Amino acid sequence: MNVVPEITRKSITNLINNMERPDGRALDEYREISLETGVISKAEGSARVKIGNTQIIVGTKSQLGEPFSDTPNVGVLMTNSELLPMASPTFEPGPPDERSVELARVTDRCIRESRMVDMEKLCIIEGKKVWLIFVDLHILDYDGNLFDAAVLGTVAALLDTKIPKATVENDEIVINKDILEPLPIRDKVTMCTFAKIGEQMIIDPALDEENILSARISIGITESGQICAMQKGGATPLTKDEIIKAVKTTEEKSKELMKNLP
Repeated sequence: MNVVPEITRKSITNLINNMERPDGRALDEYREISLETGVISKAEGSARVKIGNTQIIVGTKSQLGEPFSDTPNVGVLMTNSELLPMASPTFEPGPPDERSVELARVTDRCIRESRMVDMEKLCIIEGKKVWLIFVDLHILDYDGNLFDAAVLGTVAALLDTKIPKATVENDEIVINKDILEPLPIRDKVTMCTFAKIGEQMIIDPALDEENILSARISIGITESGQICAMQKGGATPLTKDEIIKAVKTTEEKSKELMKNLP
């Protein structure tokens, strides 16, 4: 976390307490969002998402493997994130740090709990072979609010993903790479992140706002309106009313985010 001069902290806090923000946005307004798919030719699905100056590329790959023993008839989704050093002076090369681990876990949980992908349809032979779907997040530019960008990019990449047709003949799996099929999609999901600064809650915190927040909450919601994930950050607790207000705002803003998806 960057060390923020007290004068900067007070200046931003005073602005937000007066219902203003450093970049001129309303408290419940996202930065400009852009999204494109099919950006990595070697991946089976990919997307590039920008929220303001925050930029993430997401790629997916698939391979056959064994299911988990407690879910023998369900495919496997695995998410990994890499905070590239060029994206921020605070990102360092080497093993994933706690921010990278949290980003991967929150994104993975949001996708998994939304039941966006019908994972049972990724089972080829129960207890023996299922499709493993790998999602890789590459953070290219960090200017706050990685969670919302990561979920939006991951959903777009999964919607873009095509896997070879797999059939079973005489107990043998036959892969036909000439026939590519989309993943079995049931729903879409987005995430909205809020930061508490001073007395106010703001959506989509930019980096200068993120650096001074006292609390953070990220809420995942499906296109059908089901809350599927929630992640709390920051040292200060949130009140019940603040959480309810964040949920209601998420229900509204998720519709805007969904419009960016293919």
